[in-house]
Amino acid sequence: MMKNLFSPLNLLGRFTVGRFFIFRKELLLLWRGFRHAETPLALKFAMLLVPLYLISPVDLIPDVLPFLGIVDDMVIVPLLVSWIVGMLPLEVRGEKARAGARAARPTQGNVIDGKARRL
Repeated sequence: MMKNLFSPLNLLGRFTVGRFFIFRKELLLLWRGFRHAETPLALKFAMLLVPLYLISPVDLIPDVLPFLGIVDDMVIVPLLVSWIVGMLPLEVRGEKARAGARAARPTQGNVIDGKARRL
């Protein structure tokens, strides 16, 4: 039996798995940003509020509701993490170093040396 690659459940599964890997990288960036000296104190405070939101009894949708309370946390926490990572300085995210490495790297494609001679 052939699976439908464009079925809603299949697309949702691929999106969820991809988003999980992005979330994992963003958590590592948050940890690096929390320890970095150039991160503003307001962002460090916001980083501390995210786990506090998870463990606090005050939620937008209470965790007492069987399914909605957990889904609420699974949506809001990654959004907060992505927002905080977007606010981090470029030095903390490492994008400045990556841009410098890309500029120093030789161009892609065929490179003609110009010193070789045909005999």
